[in-house]
Amino acid sequence: MNEMERLLHYVWKYKLYGVAPLMTTDGKDLQIIDPGIANTDAGPDFFNAKIKIDQTLWVGSIEIHEKASDWMLHQHNKDKAYESIILHVTGFNDLELKRSSGESIPQLVMTIPESVRQNIEWLLYRETTMPCQAHIHSLDSLHIRSWLDALLSERLERKTKDIFTLLEHYNNDWNEVFYVILTRSFGFGVNSDAMERVARGLPLHCIQKQRNSCSQVEAMLFGQAGMLSEKKSDVYYRFLQQEYGFLSHKYGLTPIDNTAFKNLRLRPYNFPYLKIAQLAAIWIQHDTLFSIMLNAGNLGEIKQHLKLPPSDYWTTHYHFDHESPKKEKLLGDNALNTLIINAVVPVFFAYGLRNKAPEYCEKATRILQYLPPEKNNIATTFNNAGIACSNAGDTQALIQLKREYCEKKKCLFCRIGFRLLKHGVQLSGSK
Repeated sequence: MNEMERLLHYVWKYKLYGVAPLMTTDGKDLQIIDPGIANTDAGPDFFNAKIKIDQTLWVGSIEIHEKASDWMLHQHNKDKAYESIILHVTGFNDLELKRSSGESIPQLVMTIPESVRQNIEWLLYRETTMPCQAHIHSLDSLHIRSWLDALLSERLERKTKDIFTLLEHYNNDWNEVFYVILTRSFGFGVNSDAMERVARGLPLHCIQKQRNSCSQVEAMLFGQAGMLSEKKSDVYYRFLQQEYGFLSHKYGLTPIDNTAFKNLRLRPYNFPYLKIAQLAAIWIQHDTLFSIMLNAGNLGEIKQHLKLPPSDYWTTHYHFDHESPKKEKLLGDNALNTLIINAVVPVFFAYGLRNKAPEYCEKATRILQYLPPEKNNIATTFNNAGIACSNAGDTQALIQLKREYCEKKKCLFCRIGFRLLKHGVQLSGSK
């Protein structure tokens, strides 16, 4: 589908063709009662449409092309699925169309209103990620609220698909899947991919078998992260090296390259060494963490299960070798909230869908309502544009909007873009 045809589809679907009287190419009055339902499969573009030509009511399918002759180009004249077309919509009439019976197919030459065309071009082709930013504040807050709710559902459904893929890989083992997702979340964005590789290379059952030994759990996690491959004078580091040498042989483990981890521009408290130590503390404490999380009565309990101090070595270290002033290295509130948003909530939601237990889906969305809004560039940008965030659900919705609509230039499918187009907001004169 080319750009012009896509615009014709959009204008037809959302009734943006204006209020002027419409006529078919053979001079008959045309009234569009219902544009129909967009067809995403093979066949006509819209079905169950309802139109009136002169005084005759027609119900059936609609086909749209940039030029009338595209009907022949696409060989619809040879396809019985197109025999029931009640109207052919085109941007340029260069051919009269007939059915196999010889009867003419009604056609409408649809003109895209100039204001709509200008605004569409402004939205799609302006060299900025958010061309509508200066106009968002003009939209009704109820409309924004409805769109945020839909975006949050989209984001949770997208994450659910990823979780279902993991479930297939791990034979529907929810404990293993939660272990992988939680470990990935401990990468806090910059090191998420590397942390997931650690989890995929170190099965949970290996940790569960050695969880009575804090040093052995740490050795496996640090070893798998490729962080025990150097020569150091640090006594604890050398001890973990020995432990990992034994355990890697026992379980057939192969470490990843530690260059996958990034330390640059990270504060010491976010160093991957400390994050792995904090993660180890969780698996040392909990055997089957997922079931514990499912049964947690409130958000406070969930945080308690994640907010565990790492081993004593880490009270005086942020990484190996260099000592630091003694300080308990517990996860802070922001880090805990991030883990819950990225690991606990999506797994709860997916579990509820897979097991037809809507109470867990509701629990997931309720947790997001209780958590404060995330602090990131996306939330700040939309806040400056007039969309205030009241909780983490809102910021998750805005992340979905930014990544799946703004960055991909899908303004025509965004309710904000649609609303601005429908109400004729003049974007083209904006700064």
